[in-house]
Amino acid sequence: MLLARPFVFIRHGETRLNREQRICGRSDVPLTALGEAQARQAAGWLDRPWSRVVTSTLQRAWRTAELAVPGQQAVRLDGLDERDWGRLDQLPLARQPSYEATPPGGESWADFQARVLAALNGVLASEEMPLVVAHSGVFRVIRVQLTGSPNGPRLANATPFLIRPGLLGWQIHRYMM
Repeated sequence: MLLARPFVFIRHGETRLNREQRICGRSDVPLTALGEAQARQAAGWLDRPWSRVVTSTLQRAWRTAELAVPGQQAVRLDGLDERDWGRLDQLPLARQPSYEATPPGGESWADFQARVLAALNGVLASEEMPLVVAHSGVFRVIRVQLTGSPNGPRLANATPFLIRPGLLGWQIHRYMM
């Protein structure tokens, strides 16, 4: 269960594998020129002091943080890394199975959720308003906690969202300062 604390989540900027609509799990691919521009554009929305900035250890996430919140030290957490899609990594997205299926040589959905929730809850337990820079799969884990289902549209690159508990349940809003 996700701790009831507010945070802002942003998916990394565009990568070559995103552009080619390929599964991008643990492949440590860099941002494209567009991805770097997206991260710089997000800086206008994210220009505030954060209680903590956390990213995955994959360069597409930490580089997005460097460009989107320059001057703020980001902590890299492997618990926020994208799901290990095993032998499916870099194949066309059309080959991606349902989230509940365990990919050949990859990480089960249950293990992925447990890893991500442990990392997020570790941050939320001690931070007032953290910024989380990670991946679409990480957001799907969050979505399950908020709505009960991983299904829904893929999160756009470098678009920040405020996620917070409310009186009637969780709220997700596009974040614009």
